[in-house]
Amino acid sequence: MNLLSNSIKKATKTGHQDTEKKVVMRIKHIKTEQDYLELLRCFYAYFSAVERAIAPYITANTLPDHQERRNSAYIKADIQELGGDLSNLPAATAPSVTNELQAMGALYVLEGSIMGGPYIVQMLKKLGITRGFSFFSGYGENSGQMWHSFTESLNSLPKYELDKVVAVDTAVETFRRFGDVFQEETSLS
Repeated sequence: MNLLSNSIKKATKTGHQDTEKKVVMRIKHIKTEQDYLELLRCFYAYFSAVERAIAPYITANTLPDHQERRNSAYIKADIQELGGDLSNLPAATAPSVTNELQAMGALYVLEGSIMGGPYIVQMLKKLGITRGFSFFSGYGENSGQMWHSFTESLNSLPKYELDKVVAVDTAVETFRRFGDVFQEETSLS
């Protein structure tokens, strides 16, 4: 059986790698907490845009533990811990979302990026950054379980093959638009 999560993973491989390269490049150029703050502002701008787009479609029926999931409020807290604010955020455009399948396709990207957060924390610590990690710390010891419960919910949704296409297309668009936030910032530097 071809699970939706596997279909998304396969279809987004290139977009994932491209976005990851942009994020890693930004991290490698971090020299100060202010530089890190700018990275967080990119994440906040995009995550909050996507969260607003998916909010009407993610319910307890779609994702039972959705209230317990990491979200942009954690990024905001990290920004504030570093003395920053949310004014003049980078431009961020969420994918078009009009149903729960698209919402879960977009959320796949956000949840997946949270899973990579501990690696980002390790990179930042090597660069001398010591605080502002509540978001990138992910779910701690529960990260694997949270990813598993997310993919179970995701995989239970599609009723037809076309449903998978809808979710996959949105995940692909979500990665592309996430990468755009960093492209915009890179071109400004």
